[in-house]
Amino acid sequence: MKNNESRQETDRRIAILGVGNIGSSIAKGLIASGLYRPQDITLTRRRVEMLETFKKEKFDVLSDNCEALKKAGIIILAVGPKQLEDLMKEICPALAEGKHRLISIVSGVTIGQIADWAGKKVSIVRVMSNTAISIREAMTCLCAAPENKIALEEARVIFDALGKTLIINEELMLPATALAGCGIAFFLRSIRAASQGGTQIGFHSEEALLMAAQTAKGAASLLLRAQSHPESEIDRVTTPRGCTIEGLNEMEHHGFSSAMIRGIVTSNNKAARLFNKEE
Repeated sequence: MKNNESRQETDRRIAILGVGNIGSSIAKGLIASGLYRPQDITLTRRRVEMLETFKKEKFDVLSDNCEALKKAGIIILAVGPKQLEDLMKEICPALAEGKHRLISIVSGVTIGQIADWAGKKVSIVRVMSNTAISIREAMTCLCAAPENKIALEEARVIFDALGKTLIINEELMLPATALAGCGIAFFLRSIRAASQGGTQIGFHSEEALLMAAQTAKGAASLLLRAQSHPESEIDRVTTPRGCTIEGLNEMEHHGFSSAMIRGIVTSNNKAARLFNKEE
């Protein structure tokens, strides 16, 4: 009975290999969600001293990736794209079929590549998220092979606790990187620009930033909660000859929407060049 309980506990434990910005954000978000305790999560990094803060918070901290696999069933791969092949070769001897489920948050590396490096029949889920995961407000896209539906649903439960999730086809993972991964920077820049406008019209900078950020949050919440279209919400605040429509039109004259669209498309094209080995 104790052995079964021990296996079940290990099965749900998480190991995050190669903890950097996103890996640490996932760890923080999972604790904030209440789904996991710090002692349920193992974190690894070559320079383990960089994880001292997590160690003080009772996370299990290691420099040995294979040792981490012994303690967990769910393995989150969080290294850079250039490091993933070496990581897979390192942990391959410790990978156990029927026990380990791999979740990759590594941009540009396909499920097929990871499966080849693993050399074993383990479930693989590919994930694209962003740094808002640390406050449980991320947009996360997931995909997996059809035979890995159970692992995909398990991963979705984890990331549902960290924001919104969307299951997509794998060929859309690079576009998802541009829209949600890079996109968070685009929206932050637009908030910064709005706050600068607020300062120019009379507010102190900290007041303008608060107003811009909260207004952006409110706008996004309107769409998510009502599941409405942006234009229908825009129509609610624009009146004939009013100040809102005049401001909107001025921004459009200077290419506001076009610039955002071109930024997302450019990021998508750049991601394709970065991660397409044929180029």
